[in-house]
Amino acid sequence: MAYVSTADMLTRALEGGYAVGAFNIENMETAMATVAAAEELRSPVILQTTPSTVKYAGLGMLRAIGFAAAAHATVPVALHLDHGDSYELAASAIEAGYSSVMIDGSSLSLDENISLTRRVVSAARQAGIPVEAELGRVGGKEDSYDGGEGGYTDPADAVEFVRATGVGSLAVSIGTAHGFYKSAPKLDVERLHEIKKRLVAAGLDLPLVLHGASGLSDDAIRECIAGGICKVNFATELRGAYTAGVRQALDDPAVYDPKKFGRAGMERLKESVRAKIHVCGCTGRAEG
Repeated sequence: MAYVSTADMLTRALEGGYAVGAFNIENMETAMATVAAAEELRSPVILQTTPSTVKYAGLGMLRAIGFAAAAHATVPVALHLDHGDSYELAASAIEAGYSSVMIDGSSLSLDENISLTRRVVSAARQAGIPVEAELGRVGGKEDSYDGGEGGYTDPADAVEFVRATGVGSLAVSIGTAHGFYKSAPKLDVERLHEIKKRLVAAGLDLPLVLHGASGLSDDAIRECIAGGICKVNFATELRGAYTAGVRQALDDPAVYDPKKFGRAGMERLKESVRAKIHVCGCTGRAEG
């Protein structure tokens, strides 16, 4: 199975009524721990990198880590560019060997977002990989991403956008936000159902994506999956879990070997990833 694109796994999720967990990685340890958790639960898995992580480590290094983590995996593993913020970055990720990319033109006007997304879709199609785009704007801050107060996805615009761009999946804004929540978010699940309804009616049914899931209740995530979400993104919680494990290990002044505190971080991260895989309903789905 090993290194694959997101296309087949998200199509299966769409048909099966579940979601695939997409987990942001920062380094070798976070990639290894995420794939290990997916293997334990026999789940397909998506590894993601943000533009800030790309700036820190480079596309070549991250692609190598993702490919190495997938090389001996017995479950499907994809490497996805999360929140690609320019055509140039998306095109570079495609050239570097990423198996899936996102172009985020959500801060632009509808026409400008369509134009940018179409360019990326055209480049990705030549490489045979799928593209995720965003319509509406998921708020909050994460790394260099700043969605401000956000903005909801207009169901009518969703039909126009998907028809005009040919994207493989669509990230929608229904009240989630990036980063840790200061209070419980109020999700507009009815808006999600309306987006799904209109796309199906137009013959444009495709996997929908939920960003900003760190901190949402399990029930809220499941409700969104029932409304058509096929990919759920997790980042902030994972960073917190990994860092907590490292901090605990470093409380012991005798620990100085990076492998020891790296393992401690990996164990905490695996626990978090396992829990999210269960919530997404993709346990055992690697077997087809």
